[in-house]
Amino acid sequence: MRRALDEAGRAPGTGDVPVGAVVLSADGTVLGTGHNEREATGDPTAHAEVLALREAAKAVGEWRLTGCTLLVTLEPCTMCAGAIVLSRVDRVVYGARDAKAGAAGSLWDVIRDRRLNHRPEVITGVLEADCAALLTDFFRAR
Repeated sequence: MRRALDEAGRAPGTGDVPVGAVVLSADGTVLGTGHNEREATGDPTAHAEVLALREAAKAVGEWRLTGCTLLVTLEPCTMCAGAIVLSRVDRVVYGARDAKAGAAGSLWDVIRDRRLNHRPEVITGVLEADCAALLTDFFRAR
């Protein structure tokens, strides 16, 4: 999660919300990283999770990320939750909850929806205070 926090710290330089993500292989190797780049690129899909999943898929040579873990500083939104399910990662670990847009247990629970064909394990609250503080500091400064 500290690597994801480092990634998140890169986002504010371009005006982006500080969210960072890392995809690890089953043996703990970093396969992909990302931080929010919506403002930097003008791409509404440029969320940290999506960028990290894209990089990881490129590293393994296919879209199925079976055996992988995604770490992210903020609870994934519905778009990212859908990408997580479709990528077949085994586990999602996130820091801060997102009561306004979270789709991994707070507002919705897309990731563990029984109607979908894949349901990753979800672990919450890892370095939650650090992840939340990064966001709070960012929005206070604005």
